[in-house]
Amino acid sequence: MKIVDAHAHLGFDEVFDEDFTEAALLESQERNGIDVTLVQPGTVHNLNGVRRQHDAIAELARRFPGRFYGIANPSPHLPGEQYEQEALRCVKELGFVGIKLHPFAHAVNPKGEHGRRVFRTAEELGVPVMVHTGSGIPWSAPSLLAAAAKEHPKLAIVVAHAGGMVFASEALQLAEEFENVYLECSWTGGFLVRSFVSRLGAHRVMFGSDHADNAAAELAKLRTAGLSEEELVWVLGGTALRVFKLDG
Repeated sequence: MKIVDAHAHLGFDEVFDEDFTEAALLESQERNGIDVTLVQPGTVHNLNGVRRQHDAIAELARRFPGRFYGIANPSPHLPGEQYEQEALRCVKELGFVGIKLHPFAHAVNPKGEHGRRVFRTAEELGVPVMVHTGSGIPWSAPSLLAAAAKEHPKLAIVVAHAGGMVFASEALQLAEEFENVYLECSWTGGFLVRSFVSRLGAHRVMFGSDHADNAAAELAKLRTAGLSEEELVWVLGGTALRVFKLDG
């Protein structure tokens, strides 16, 4: 069974004032038996800053091949073609496997002009979009992703935190309506994970930590959620491997 942490960070986050370190990522893999980690930068608003963080993630992936993959997160508010060009660089030159939209940290309406450019760019590049949901209302409500899921039916949309505890039912309803929506279940309860799997199937649910110090708790939650061994194979790694096209 391969364990994939689909949601981790590297670099300084300007919004949440926290520095996510390489040492913490490596320790989390070793301590928790994590085989693959998908890494995105902390929130950075300017182009030069986020480029440096993207480059650091690419260097980490280069030094530990097969263990780390990047998810790009430039600000959707970047002017002109800067957003599209940086996303293109990350995917085509650095080998990143996804794009992040953080409606809370970047103050983006997923249904607005800047939100739509994220989904459009990801579809053009052939990679999934992971979207923060939960804290940061109104823009972090899972229901705001329905328009993008409908407009881009071939684009995989990963709902980070599955709406959090408060909006979990909304995230589940979204995923039930659109087959291209997947739930990453960090910071949700084990009983919710069990509900997600029973309603959607384990192939639509994935493990993520969001923070290296949270990985052990998230894994314990999943392993005690009453899932079958086959379901755990999907949730702990199989779903992320398939969605982010890392399964060969």
